[in-house]
Amino acid sequence: MKIKTILVSQPAPSTKQSPYFDLSDKQKVKIDFRSFIHVEGETAREVRNQKIDFSNYTAVIFTSRNAVDNYFRLAQEMRFTVPDSMKYFCQSEAVAYYLQKYVVYRKRKIYVGVRTFQDLTVQIKKHKTESFLLPSSDKLKKIIPELLNGLEIKWEKATMFKTVISDLSDLENVFYDVLVFFSPSGIDSLFENFPNFKQNETKIAVFGNTTIKAAEKAGLRIDITAPSKERPSMTMALEHYIKNINKK
Repeated sequence: MKIKTILVSQPAPSTKQSPYFDLSDKQKVKIDFRSFIHVEGETAREVRNQKIDFSNYTAVIFTSRNAVDNYFRLAQEMRFTVPDSMKYFCQSEAVAYYLQKYVVYRKRKIYVGVRTFQDLTVQIKKHKTESFLLPSSDKLKKIIPELLNGLEIKWEKATMFKTVISDLSDLENVFYDVLVFFSPSGIDSLFENFPNFKQNETKIAVFGNTTIKAAEKAGLRIDITAPSKERPSMTMALEHYIKNINKK
């Protein structure tokens, strides 16, 4: 069966400079985008119920743009003026760059990791006397608290947003040759929306080990995986698969 249609379980790219659009043009396939999950912010009351007082912290650890948005949103709602002396520890350059939406970058103390959270701990370790706040979703990777506890620092997690399954009922009678997933939550959303889902000839593409495990646990047949040494991105993995299938 040739691949003609693909559904990516993420929002559409915000710019035209996306490898997905290049893939669509080169391989003559139709690619649609749809968020299988979305983020909802917690209320100020819900954060207060966690016994979180923003004034108790001298540093904030950001692992995502959602964490940045919800920290500053809640600070405003709770009438907390973030001091100029606040230190920010960002997991990646992308998160640090996004922080400029809220602070004057050159006037703040911002520390950046390379890519993974483990990379960021090198920076955190140099500031052990700080009191750290970790704005988080309701689904925090286990490795993060493990690494922070290992540093023997003063830190607390605050659940400021949660991952919610999106309503996909309008897709009930729409079929794609390939479904692309990037998180276990995306797999959960598929079966929450369509409990009687049968894979049949649909190809499943998954990114990352945790997503692979979730797909296998759900009984899905995995046809395309990423990242790998040869194909580090999902678009590269898709292109390789499509080329092989469509040439037959």
